[in-house]
Amino acid sequence: MPETQAPTLTDRLRAHTQAPLDRLGAGLARLGLQADQVTIFGLLLVGLAALLLAQGAFLAGALLMLCSLPLDALDGAVARAAGRESRFGMVLDSTLDRYADGFIFAAFGYYFAEAGRMDMLAVALVALLGSFMVSYIRARADDAKVAVKTTVGLFTRLERVLVLLVMTFAAGISQSPAPVEVGLLLLAAGTNLTALQRLRFVHRTLKGRGE
Repeated sequence: MPETQAPTLTDRLRAHTQAPLDRLGAGLARLGLQADQVTIFGLLLVGLAALLLAQGAFLAGALLMLCSLPLDALDGAVARAAGRESRFGMVLDSTLDRYADGFIFAAFGYYFAEAGRMDMLAVALVALLGSFMVSYIRARADDAKVAVKTTVGLFTRLERVLVLLVMTFAAGISQSPAPVEVGLLLLAAGTNLTALQRLRFVHRTLKGRGE
């Protein structure tokens, strides 16, 4: 029998925020705003946050990341309200999410490299690799030739974002990079574990189908 997937934190959050996001999306669509514009603006905010984080301005960077977070879901609400949901919009959203991940982890890597902390630069790179692999495995499994919807794992995108927010706010408030070091270690381990969880899920699901 194919394995079933328990609702993720993202699924639970979406269930509680769908209605207000749809109302806000409808209002923005009436103003003529397009979903792709919301997606791109969200990436610009993350890019600015990354510049601040690279300079050690953790609190300001965390605030900008927090401001960008609702836009990650709002673009879909705008597209639905305007009746313009498209496959390209989905690809653009996923692509810019990967750029956003790259910006943030590159910022932390730069910060630690400037401080001479090559060990933490390596940890940031491992966390970036794990984040990319979590998303890649899901995308590859979703391919029509595989057709396995894969959302399992401890560190989906929402969990990763929450850890990033907590560690950067904590670093900004304490004026110490220590919370960032702990957070990056957690992300490096958690994302790669999640990638392995997803591979295992895909393998067992395909095996259950007799493939």
